[in-house]
Amino acid sequence: MPIEYLKQATKTSATGEDETRQIVAGMLTELERDGESAARAYGQKLDGWDGDIEVGSDAIEAAARQVPDQLKDDLKFAYDRVRGFAERQRASIGEFEAELSPGLWAGQRLIPVDTAGCYVPGGRYAHVASAIMSITTAKVAGVKNVIACSAPSQANGGIHPAILYTMDLCEADQILALGGVQGIAAMAFGLFTGNKANILVGPGNRFVAEAKRLLFGRVGIDLFAGPTEILIIADDSADPLIIANDLVGQAEHGPDSPAWLVTTSSDLAERTMAMMPGLIAALPEVQRTAAEAAWRDYGEVVLCDTDEEAVLASDKYAPEHLEIQTSNDNWFVERLKNYGSLFVGEETTVAFGDKCSGTNHILPTKGAGHYTGGLSVHKFIKVVTTQRMTREANESVAAVTARISRLEGMEGHARTGDVRLAKYFPGKNFDLSP
Repeated sequence: MPIEYLKQATKTSATGEDETRQIVAGMLTELERDGESAARAYGQKLDGWDGDIEVGSDAIEAAARQVPDQLKDDLKFAYDRVRGFAERQRASIGEFEAELSPGLWAGQRLIPVDTAGCYVPGGRYAHVASAIMSITTAKVAGVKNVIACSAPSQANGGIHPAILYTMDLCEADQILALGGVQGIAAMAFGLFTGNKANILVGPGNRFVAEAKRLLFGRVGIDLFAGPTEILIIADDSADPLIIANDLVGQAEHGPDSPAWLVTTSSDLAERTMAMMPGLIAALPEVQRTAAEAAWRDYGEVVLCDTDEEAVLASDKYAPEHLEIQTSNDNWFVERLKNYGSLFVGEETTVAFGDKCSGTNHILPTKGAGHYTGGLSVHKFIKVVTTQRMTREANESVAAVTARISRLEGMEGHARTGDVRLAKYFPGKNFDLSP
């Protein structure tokens, strides 16, 4: 029996892409052409900010005075766990050099990028956790210069104090009071700082995500991160109240944040769907408006006959966040392949990973989980190779290279092997034809 949609989305992640692309492309052209003046103009127009763009030590100290001690402790709790996880990631990869055949050594070196640009969302919500996820991970990777930016506001007197405090806690080297496309462009083009980012990382709205996509190639990017997604696989052993709350918890991110339920239980599906309107209605106004639109336009409930069908359905979505709440969680863990981050069992949830449990919350969306994982120290490190060999090793390597090159029709390549064989082994005949 084919899977059944008990609720199907009326919109997809591709909705509105063409319009977004045109807007962002025009902005990037103007920002590159006119530089800092254009960035300031967009900051004033879109964020209502006409103050300093480059954040100095006085502003950072003032922000720290506004952050309550309990929040400082909580941010340190999150920072310690994210840093600890990133340090273990860094330790999991290393440099090496190995002798592949007599006289031929090949190796790998790990070189951090010079400058990373970390975008921290600061519009609808104060995403302090995003500062921890991006800046801390870059620093653990060994990045020399980290630029961070976030949207300012007149109400906050600049960047939200908690975000600014967190940026400093995580040791950002340069901080810009710019949000949106103008913030991304400033980091990419080296505006205000004089340092062009080698890689841009961090989540954001569709305009931020599109700006990163259009700049990819000129700079590296972490991945397509945003709008956020959640998919929950559940069976009849799951608690519908927990399921519904977890779906609502992600839907509040924004009106285009998909929330998907894949289940083998029609009873669980119906009970969960019945709870959603009430849980959404109980949210504060801003969150309620976002969650209502997200669930209405992007929410889906998929009913499957078997666990195998549920795995296939989930892997097709390749969700950013994937929760498993079943009576056989480990069976699913062993079979699921496409997701950004996995949350196993009722006891954990996306919000834990989003805020403080240690794994990174900057994760692939829009199906990118089919080919990449989330942000890690590895994204900031170039894995480059080295090679050296003795003259004696040329007897085999140069001859094989010459023959393969001639087979491919690349005579110039072949002769780089010929000339070494003639120099290192004078008078010796080699068969160098393909």
